[in-house]
Amino acid sequence: MHTVVVGTSGTTAQDVIAVARGNARVELSPEALAALAKAREIVDALAARPEPVYGVSTGFGALATRHISPELRAQLQRNIVRSHAAGMGAPVEREVVRALMFLRLKTVCSGRTGVRPQVAQTMADVLNAGITPVVHEYGSLGCSGDLAPLSHCALTLMGEGDAEGPDGRVRPAGELLAEHGIEPVELREKEGLALLNGTDGMLGMLIMALADLDRLYKSADITAALSLEALLGTQKVLAPELHAIRPHPGQGAAAANMLAVLRGSGLTGHFQQDEAPRVQDAYSVRCAPQVAGAGRDTLAHARLVAERELASAVDNPVVLPDGRVESNGNFHGAPVAYVLDFLAIAAADLGSIAERRTDRLLDKNRSHGLPPFLADDAGVDSGLMIAQYTQAALVSELKRLAVPASADSIPSSAMQEDHVSMGWSAARKLRTAVGNLGRIIAVELYAATRAIELREGLTPAPASRAAIEALRAAGVRGPGPDRFLAPDLEAADAFVREGGLVEAVEKVTGPLA
Repeated sequence: MHTVVVGTSGTTAQDVIAVARGNARVELSPEALAALAKAREIVDALAARPEPVYGVSTGFGALATRHISPELRAQLQRNIVRSHAAGMGAPVEREVVRALMFLRLKTVCSGRTGVRPQVAQTMADVLNAGITPVVHEYGSLGCSGDLAPLSHCALTLMGEGDAEGPDGRVRPAGELLAEHGIEPVELREKEGLALLNGTDGMLGMLIMALADLDRLYKSADITAALSLEALLGTQKVLAPELHAIRPHPGQGAAAANMLAVLRGSGLTGHFQQDEAPRVQDAYSVRCAPQVAGAGRDTLAHARLVAERELASAVDNPVVLPDGRVESNGNFHGAPVAYVLDFLAIAAADLGSIAERRTDRLLDKNRSHGLPPFLADDAGVDSGLMIAQYTQAALVSELKRLAVPASADSIPSSAMQEDHVSMGWSAARKLRTAVGNLGRIIAVELYAATRAIELREGLTPAPASRAAIEALRAAGVRGPGPDRFLAPDLEAADAFVREGGLVEAVEKVTGPLA
């Protein structure tokens, strides 16, 4: 099994995905263990002083003015975890919880939180045992960290609350820890607070969304090219010299991808060979690189933010290299929340333009010779009429999901936490948007491949043929009389989501950008 070693200087997106989705084993480096022990010495020294220190010997948030006596501090740390584990709603996905836990462990291992080495080791042990705390949909405002989600994870470390075992069954966390020989932790000064105070949930969801969107943007370039072919469009608009005079990197990459897919096509450029000759293609076809390219550049910016966050130690207070323990506001989720919302906007626009191309394929007045709705016997058969309805419904929801969560703020903690990021909410809606975008691209793929096969006597590009053959091999049927469509659409979605489309095309074109 792949092993991820956690050090003091952050982690990578690849490591997060390996742990969250690939169940990679987690180990703590000697450097991290040494940094944990050194920072803990500083916290222990502060705890022994008579002066109050926030997070060490005081209450939290609006209750920070109370000095807590030594005999109550262990109870204080337990209580913050128990009281903050106040999530509600459906459990979130296993991969999200694993990313959340791993990223919190990453910050703990930075040596900036004051957590003892044994607590960090228990976090790694729980991940390696395949124990997943039950984390609920609602409870984070994206400021002071993802408090409720992280609290439910910390509760599992204490042997309390519910967790999902490796077999997928939800059981008391204490039972699961005992079965795997893991001792529950007894939290000491600052440790409860340190386990809760991070942007780890929203960051984990951002990293996984970036990976998914990278694949979907390549898939969208492919389906746009297939639609262009099916509509007998021109590939002249994809020429590199045209995109060089407006040098947005994403636009150039999208155009190059489409051009690679269309290389060798016998369908493109037939403007004067149908009953509706054209001078130029519609925007949804001609401007595909501009829209997909803007989204790609948005991905690049979001990736930069994620990389910075992966290198960060997010906690409050933090142990600085010179030994000071200082309060700060680095737990605020604004940097992550903004790009989560930005990605949802880009996804909505990419889905919208894909739906417009699909609609054009189905409209006999705009499809340049294709049968109405790509039906076998129009009137007797409805063809893909309602597949486009489904696609349109998904696009409509994407537009609603594009409304930014980060533009909102709702005060909490007796107005001490009076401006929050709502980054967790931005991440949750982005996950839905990514799923919807994949389905929209799958419907365009389904329609475009059928349309190409209906162009008798014209030969598609080798990459297009490879995509069609792989799609049919995946169980998605081609043209013919009406049939139960939902299974075909579901199979097309899986083909896109699992990377089958990109893989099939890249065998012909080489790696796409």
